[in-house]
Amino acid sequence: MVVSRPLRALGGGCVRSLIPLLLLVSTASLNDAKIPAAPDCGKPQQLNRIVGGEDSMDAEWPWVVSIRKNGTHHCAGSLLTNRWVVTAAHCFKGDLDQLDLFSVLLGAWQLETPGPRSQQVGIAWVLPHPLYSWKEAARADIALVRLEHPIQFSERVLPICLPDSSVQLPPNTSCWIAGWGTISDGVPLPYPQTLQKLKVPIIDSEVCSHLYWRGAGQEAITEDMLCAGYLEGQRDACVGDSGGPLMCQVNGAWLLGGIISWGEGCAEPDRPGVYTSLLVHRSWVQRVVRGVQLRGHRTPNPGSQVARRS
Repeated sequence: MVVSRPLRALGGGCVRSLIPLLLLVSTASLNDAKIPAAPDCGKPQQLNRIVGGEDSMDAEWPWVVSIRKNGTHHCAGSLLTNRWVVTAAHCFKGDLDQLDLFSVLLGAWQLETPGPRSQQVGIAWVLPHPLYSWKEAARADIALVRLEHPIQFSERVLPICLPDSSVQLPPNTSCWIAGWGTISDGVPLPYPQTLQKLKVPIIDSEVCSHLYWRGAGQEAITEDMLCAGYLEGQRDACVGDSGGPLMCQVNGAWLLGGIISWGEGCAEPDRPGVYTSLLVHRSWVQRVVRGVQLRGHRTPNPGSQVARRS
């Protein structure tokens, strides 16, 4: 992969009023009154590039989706339920009023040959985090994507878990990223565009803040960001990986620890990848998405795994 993120231009645009979206959230809660039981999150049912990454196996990461613009891969995302995907807000900069340009491809391993079991669905609407400012490297770079219709779960299409309040990601925790982004600056992933994966360690936030320090009290790394990767560079997410997952395994389940957000260049020394933390934004996701599953170090009480809105 080297992975995709900006500090690269993704277009300009204005923020539309969130009032219509909030009304849709209320409507969605009524429409979702009866949701069929979902499979356990974060547990692939195995069938058998990121810069410096390697090919993943088919169905290894069944929650990773391709968000497509004009029929071409644009960003990645993670499936939370049969109707919701989470991604980076910057993926829709300037395009919130042109969602007919977008679709979501699920269950694909190789983008050029997605296969008959893949599913493609349109986007009904997008809810960016209300604190996101639409500036490069801004905090709260997270958006929830409502699919036009529910998808069908299969061994290639499964949800990922969110971390519950027991989960911490201390420095040197090993996690994984996955995506179809460029394999170096300006070099696209070659045919057949096989999903790439890369193991990355969590980097201490103070170390990362020092690396990205902008001076004059302007901290680039905010409290809702995680850093992960290699200080020597060479391995990283790159353009086209934006919105994809930072995945960490806890108690046998894969949790969404973060969302690929930004970085300076791809795989540059002392410029690790920066991710939007789901440990910080979990509560916001829970308030919007009915049926999202949480996991952590604790054994949850019966009925506590599914977050429900009042």
